[in-house]
Amino acid sequence: TKTEQADLWQAIFGRNGEAPIPVIAASTPTDCFDMVLEAARIAVEHMTPVIFLSDGYIANGAEPWRFPKSADLEPIVPPFADGPNEGEKFLPYLRDDRGVRPWALPGMKGLQHRIGGIEKEDRTGNISYDPKNHEKMVRLRAEKVANIADRFKPIRLDSGPENGDLLIIGWGSTYGAIRTASLELQREGYGVAHVHLRHLFPFNKGLRGLLKRYTKVLVPEMNSGQLRQLLRAEYLVDAKGLNKVQGMPFTKDEIHAAALELLSA
Repeated sequence: TKTEQADLWQAIFGRNGEAPIPVIAASTPTDCFDMVLEAARIAVEHMTPVIFLSDGYIANGAEPWRFPKSADLEPIVPPFADGPNEGEKFLPYLRDDRGVRPWALPGMKGLQHRIGGIEKEDRTGNISYDPKNHEKMVRLRAEKVANIADRFKPIRLDSGPENGDLLIIGWGSTYGAIRTASLELQREGYGVAHVHLRHLFPFNKGLRGLLKRYTKVLVPEMNSGQLRQLLRAEYLVDAKGLNKVQGMPFTKDEIHAAALELLSA
């Protein structure tokens, strides 16, 4: 398997019907631990599948890393049901203010309910063929995933000024090349900043404001521009792409040259 980022759209959109799920990507071998833990926390606490993206460049990489103590890690808190939640009844699809339904452990008295792939009725979880219920459930599932962005930490730059001429946006294993090129450009006096996205769906809510603080945006990707097109569609930003689909990672010189070309345009 060669290094590539061609499956971003497949991860975000590749399902039967409208069924959004969170998508997360790691940037370095060390980052894999943090992002897998983040994916597990989202999956358990928000009752949703999560896709975690890596690639061959990260898989074959290595770096020093201290294994953290479990006591230092933020705990994962499942939304376990502890009994009936509607009088003496248990409604398996009665959602909290985040849109998350309760998790009933098998064998708990009075919490029996149906599971499976057929559409369920809101609140009761009974099998439903009602068209309006289906539309409502599609909306509720989408809102639940969108609400996950509320728990993300504020977006932060990986390097560079808070306002400037160019923002370079990356994701996944392009981190090292983008970071090195960005630091070089900053030493040369250019107003260039770098932000690396870990949450690819839903986006961090702070990304919209960040994009507005830079005159130009460059998105290096090892595909034909999948993240760039998502950013253009979501934020109406005139992001430019640097695209490479050769099974080889970017070099810092390629990103440095593309940034200078865009700055001079």
